[in-house]
Amino acid sequence: MKKIKDLKKWVEGYEAIHQATEELSLAFDFYKESIVTEQEVDAAYAHVSGLLEAIEMRNMLSSEEDNLGAVLKIVSGAGGTESQDWASMLLRMYQRYCERVGYKWTLENYQEGDEAGIKTASLRIEGDMAYGYLKSENGVHRLVRVSPYNAQGKRMTSFSSVFVVPLVDDTIEVHVDPACLTWETFRSGGAGGQNVNKVESGVRLRYQYKDPYTGQEEEILIENTETRDQPKNKENAMRLLRSQLYDRELQHRLAEKAKIEAGKKKIEWGSQIRSYVFDDRRVKDHRTNYQTSDVQGVMDGDIDEFIKQYLMTFSDAPSNTL
Repeated sequence: MKKIKDLKKWVEGYEAIHQATEELSLAFDFYKESIVTEQEVDAAYAHVSGLLEAIEMRNMLSSEEDNLGAVLKIVSGAGGTESQDWASMLLRMYQRYCERVGYKWTLENYQEGDEAGIKTASLRIEGDMAYGYLKSENGVHRLVRVSPYNAQGKRMTSFSSVFVVPLVDDTIEVHVDPACLTWETFRSGGAGGQNVNKVESGVRLRYQYKDPYTGQEEEILIENTETRDQPKNKENAMRLLRSQLYDRELQHRLAEKAKIEAGKKKIEWGSQIRSYVFDDRRVKDHRTNYQTSDVQGVMDGDIDEFIKQYLMTFSDAPSNTL
């Protein structure tokens, strides 16, 4: 059913473009007969262009994992209150983006900052090609502004990291060794009524992971406070663990592929990817060099052009490899 649904979207996309193209041709004929205005023809042309760009972007997402949902985690960097406030601004930006494009988001984990903002937060994002689009946000985001938390009104620089992994579903097989799992429970804290403060509904999962390729060992720590139901929080934590393990396997595949395709531009997932300079009214992506002066629009979730430019630069779509 999932494959049928995906194919149906391609058919519907083609039919929409075909119909819009015919309407554009008809509008141009009417314009020559002075039945419609030039503005109406321009509007019909813009509509066709938008549909074509949308289906071209979809064509760029050809990898198996692109069609999955996403888990997006934001972690404030060094800098105390200023960085924590910046992390909360990024969280709002991605929530607004999801609402703009029709994605469903759920707050999986939320840790408030000491004075303002957040230390970390995780969103589970579900929707068509959610990971395919949001993988472009993986990396360090830099803010430059006159800080409201600085008494001297100095210009401050803050950093927050964004981590995006595919949200695995039942069709993806991921091995989890039960012997490497340990659980802890805690009181969620914060708003939510008396139950939150009295019942240890929050769960903390620790998984002793050993890289099958390098032998390196590390502990994966996942916290979930999404609901007041401890079993549901455990289920959500396990899903997040499976997503992380799947992402590690995916990153290994990408690394191997990069060795073969050494001529292609390298993507540094952990590096600074974008700067938001509020005073100069500029947001610039350092990977694609695309920038815009609409800072408020970006902070309200209008990041479509950044995603598009990233996909055009780094896509492995068949049409780009001919």
